[in-house]
Amino acid sequence: MNDDLSDGVRLLWGPRPKPSRGPKPALSLDRIARAGVELADREGLPAVSMQRVAGLLDFTKMSLYRYVPGKAELIALMVESAIGTAPPPDRPDSGWRERLGDWAHGLAAVFREHLWLLDATVGPRVMGPGELAWMERAIAALDGTGLTGAERMDAVVLLSGHVRGIAQQARAAGPDGAPEARLATLLGALMRDHGADYPALTAALASVSGPGERDQALEFGLRRILDGLGVLIAERSG
Repeated sequence: MNDDLSDGVRLLWGPRPKPSRGPKPALSLDRIARAGVELADREGLPAVSMQRVAGLLDFTKMSLYRYVPGKAELIALMVESAIGTAPPPDRPDSGWRERLGDWAHGLAAVFREHLWLLDATVGPRVMGPGELAWMERAIAALDGTGLTGAERMDAVVLLSGHVRGIAQQARAAGPDGAPEARLATLLGALMRDHGADYPALTAALASVSGPGERDQALEFGLRRILDGLGVLIAERSG
């Protein structure tokens, strides 16, 4: 294991040092992570640096390095702090479909609150106990369905990819509105002059103008994914 990975593993998985006799440490990893999350929530991930986080805590950057080796490890701690531990199912006695639906909605809520996680949770990296607990919860929801381990992993990747995709659209839409509404507005303006060339698209846009028809992409895609899994599970059981 290279040094960068071992530093991340140590911070996320290693035992936190117990306070010795004498005054308590001035900083803690939890406090550092919370400061980074606060900054990223307010200004985005590019704003996060060792210098900025140290300033929020009224410490010097060199003081921060005594606890966290560098920015990569800082972001790993922030991810673990922001994502937390997967909440228990809203309906613990329900079936796999309901539990996966609750899981997906819970993950969507995390991304809505911390959009910078979309950038911080890509590529090869060390994941912490909380993040793995989310994966464990989703895979465990498929126990007894007859799906193989690989299929269950793929199902979780598919679900999380859908949730991420909707969150990315929401980020692109900005604070002024939901992505589907923004897209419909922009396309509607184009269709006023060019609708005759795109009759199917024009008809589809007209159908989403009513109340309750927009902003359903998360739920629509989630149901279709679960429908597909249901077909596969029925094949296995048959």
